[in-house]
Amino acid sequence: MDNANDEVNQQGDPNNKFLSVQNNLKVNKSNIVTKTYGWGKFQPKFLQGLLSAKWALFWLCWAGAMQGLIVNGFVNGVITTIERRFGLRSSQTGLVASGYDIASFVCLAPVSYFGGRLGASKPRWLAWGVIIMGLGSLTFAFPHFLVGPYRASTAEIDLCTTGEGNATVRQHCEGSTESENENLTWTVWLFFASQLLHGIGAAPLYTLGVTYIDENVSRKMSSVYLGIYYTMAIIGPAVGYVVGGQLLLIYTDFMTVDSNTLGLTSQSKVWIGAWWIGFVFAAIACIVLAIPMFGYPESLPGSEEIQQERVSEAHNGNTSANKSYTKLKDIPKAFCALLRNPTFCLLNLAGASEGLIIAGFSAFLPKQIENQFSISPVWAALLMGVVTVPAGGGGTFLGGYLVKRLKLTCSGIIKLCLIVSITATFFTLCFLLSCPNLPFAGVTSAYSSQTKLLSDVDFRRVDYDLDSTCNMNCGCNKFDYDPVCGADGVMYFSPCHAGCDKELNMDGSKIYLNCECIHSSANSSYDAINTICETTCNNLGYFIAVCFMLMLFTFLATMPALSATLRCVHDDQRSFALGIQWIKVRIFGTIPAPLLFGAIIDETCILWEESCDDSGACLVYDNKYMSKYMWILALIGKICSVVFFFGAWYFYIPPKGLDDKASEEGSDAESQHQQQPNQQTFSREGFTLGRCPEDPADAEADPRRRHIKIIKIKIPTKCYDKRKSRLNL
Repeated sequence: MDNANDEVNQQGDPNNKFLSVQNNLKVNKSNIVTKTYGWGKFQPKFLQGLLSAKWALFWLCWAGAMQGLIVNGFVNGVITTIERRFGLRSSQTGLVASGYDIASFVCLAPVSYFGGRLGASKPRWLAWGVIIMGLGSLTFAFPHFLVGPYRASTAEIDLCTTGEGNATVRQHCEGSTESENENLTWTVWLFFASQLLHGIGAAPLYTLGVTYIDENVSRKMSSVYLGIYYTMAIIGPAVGYVVGGQLLLIYTDFMTVDSNTLGLTSQSKVWIGAWWIGFVFAAIACIVLAIPMFGYPESLPGSEEIQQERVSEAHNGNTSANKSYTKLKDIPKAFCALLRNPTFCLLNLAGASEGLIIAGFSAFLPKQIENQFSISPVWAALLMGVVTVPAGGGGTFLGGYLVKRLKLTCSGIIKLCLIVSITATFFTLCFLLSCPNLPFAGVTSAYSSQTKLLSDVDFRRVDYDLDSTCNMNCGCNKFDYDPVCGADGVMYFSPCHAGCDKELNMDGSKIYLNCECIHSSANSSYDAINTICETTCNNLGYFIAVCFMLMLFTFLATMPALSATLRCVHDDQRSFALGIQWIKVRIFGTIPAPLLFGAIIDETCILWEESCDDSGACLVYDNKYMSKYMWILALIGKICSVVFFFGAWYFYIPPKGLDDKASEEGSDAESQHQQQPNQQTFSREGFTLGRCPEDPADAEADPRRRHIKIIKIKIPTKCYDKRKSRLNL
């Protein structure tokens, strides 16, 4: 009888109902698995403070930064240097750059599928990935140790020797030793293999890493956390450009050779910096970073509540509700389910077009800046770093902040991507801000009129002639590229081709006197010097300013596009969906991008390095056509992005009963929950606890439940059905 009275009292008193539910939920706390931080049985108490979303984000940010620093910073920053050091073409270094994306393409599906299954430990997948990435970085530095020391052509005197005819190809090759004519193009495959390791190691970072963050923070904070994560991933390349550029100031064989004895400076065209040092230190850093990442459990405390409180915004097309795809044979079914989502597919294509632009220019923009504005690789890398930090990092973080600040739904997020992509399209005009080629005797200008460029000429279609009456009997050859800048402001292939017969060292550089081909003024203390001639073009500042805006608006769409992708698919498909998205981005974007950009840049070459086996790296490019081709590529990529984002917005169908107002109310409710997790909520019909959020249309279907309100509690949410007076566990 007492039990019956208690039950009646509980049914009549809403406060007693709340206490009863609390007691039931406290009992179920024993069923919750305790999560700790550590490695196996070693779980020190003083490290348990690391078991939070903020600390997990901290380590993931460093992992993302290391990936960006190595792949998009160090590698892209030394492309020009390794081309010159190992005699590689841009199409070959383009293959090297694409190796990362090829490996990611192969690994993304299995990594995202098996790493995203129930019971899989995402942190372990991520930690092993970082270790593999470190091994790839170490492999990238191997060619430096596997080949002989760098022999700059200036180590030998290359002056005009009167009475000797200019050497032919056959004479040069017959008179050279095997070591002097060593072909180093085989190193491209070692670079390619290291990039494959980079791609394998980085595969979990932007699939499992993203979903691990998203699963362990509220939807409102997810865009902020992911914005921070991607911002660090953007800062990584910027730091890589800056640090890599500074390392290029050190001579590559500094441990065995004093560059001053060679008369070389970083401004010399044949200077090779210590490109390999950064990769060695990055390898060590990756291995150290993996240790704390191994200590995290499959999920963080509180993740169950977050998952139960979410309302799905998945595209409401003809696809059925969530299905559980847990076996290997279910991969085709899961893939087909995603293909039936037009918004998801179009967002993938937009990501591919953006990826093509970003990957292509990340690899070859430093080369373009270096050649267009006649600056050294050191300054080109430094400028890339200075622009990338505020533009790329700021744009990425700002994009995530706008999604949170404006409380955008999936449809609103796609609109934001569309607007910023349209804006970025106008800033592609920066690539038309180019400079004319420097006068180069026998290539872009004639020996008889050195200071005057050949006007209205396609240099690619003109046969250059480095020989002239002033150097005909000097014994010059076309293999020892040692360019000098004449006092007349003209570049010459070598001191010999300038007709110089005397060499002196001055302040670490080499100066040349008595140059028959150079018409110098009486005020000049030398006829030529082994540095790059200064350009009179002042477009560099304007180019950097407009390029900054292009980068800002390009990266501004990164986080919103990612948020839209995560929202337009069902929750249990997120890891797999991100894997499929990255596969498409790589197939149509980042894999062909370096190959395409490299091949097109090679088409603008007007002077190739010659060797006994084959031509090597490009020595001089046609600035006019390089600028034109880069602008066309950027414009086409941006137009495609605009079209695909528009299609994604047009075909998106929100779930039934979900609109902007509801989404805002949901965000507000979630915010209130974080501040007051145990708030009691009453309605006109009585007390109701924790209405199940799985079906937003239930309240409309049942008139008696229209006034039901939702409260959130700190431990996993349970649903109280007042019609049955029991918990639905």
